[in-house]
Amino acid sequence: MMTTFLSSDVACRVTSQEIIKILQTDAKLGLNENEILKRRKYYGLNDFEIDDDEPLWKKYLGQFKEPMILLLLASAFISLVMRQYDDAVSITIAIIIVVTVAFIQENRADKEIEALKRLVPPKCVCIREGKSQHIYARELVPGDLCILDIGDRIPADLRLTEANDVSIDESSFTGETKPSMKTVDSISFGSRQTSISDRKNTAFMGTHVLNGNAKGIVICTGENSEFGKVFQMMQQQEAPKTPLQKSMDALGKQLSFYSLSIIGFIVIVGWLQGRHLLEMFTIGVSLAVAAIPEGLPIVVTVTLALD
Repeated sequence: MMTTFLSSDVACRVTSQEIIKILQTDAKLGLNENEILKRRKYYGLNDFEIDDDEPLWKKYLGQFKEPMILLLLASAFISLVMRQYDDAVSITIAIIIVVTVAFIQENRADKEIEALKRLVPPKCVCIREGKSQHIYARELVPGDLCILDIGDRIPADLRLTEANDVSIDESSFTGETKPSMKTVDSISFGSRQTSISDRKNTAFMGTHVLNGNAKGIVICTGENSEFGKVFQMMQQQEAPKTPLQKSMDALGKQLSFYSLSIIGFIVIVGWLQGRHLLEMFTIGVSLAVAAIPEGLPIVVTVTLALD
């Protein structure tokens, strides 16, 4: 009977023998090939999906959705139609610089996610059918028996079954620079939720073996590991806007509203006075364009980029 993923919070509270029984594996021989194929089909690969299907040009064009940018685009277009070429060129240059800086910042965040993925080793040492093998880490399944040595990066969440003077750098999770000394003993915390640093009998994906050697049973892989949860959170969470960015968005909407109001008001007044609508529209547009500070977004964006 296939089990669901065993969280590290649960696994750290039970003995290694109970883990072996729950995951239906062997502490010396590991899994056999037939069982591995079944589990891979059931659990999937020990890997992460990066939502990066969108081409770069689409990401670049996506920067033009900001209210201030849309307003400036309208301003540049109107200036061009009215043959105010100097204004049209200066506004267009400002837009290009602002959008390019914003695109570079977003692309940098995407690269940080890719760098996070590189913390997971491409290969690992695993015992299967009693033989030590070098395999791709993405092929690991819950119940696999892994061997760890000095310098190794952990390929999945492991419940340790053997530990010889093992210390692991978990600073990427806990922020603590002091290495975590590992044991195989179960830990009792009652009903209290344990933290990463409490789970002294567990080795976490993406962390680094500083000393000693160990063996461990894979309990969680891919996005179900503790590392995977962080990875998913980083992918799904959009960078929060700063108060200044929120203020700029609000300013863009306000300027759009007031600009359209000015145009509408002047056109209506001119129409009531019996003037040509085109003439009044041109005057209204000129006043609306003059109200738009084309230098503001470029100054603010470049300042934020250099911060």
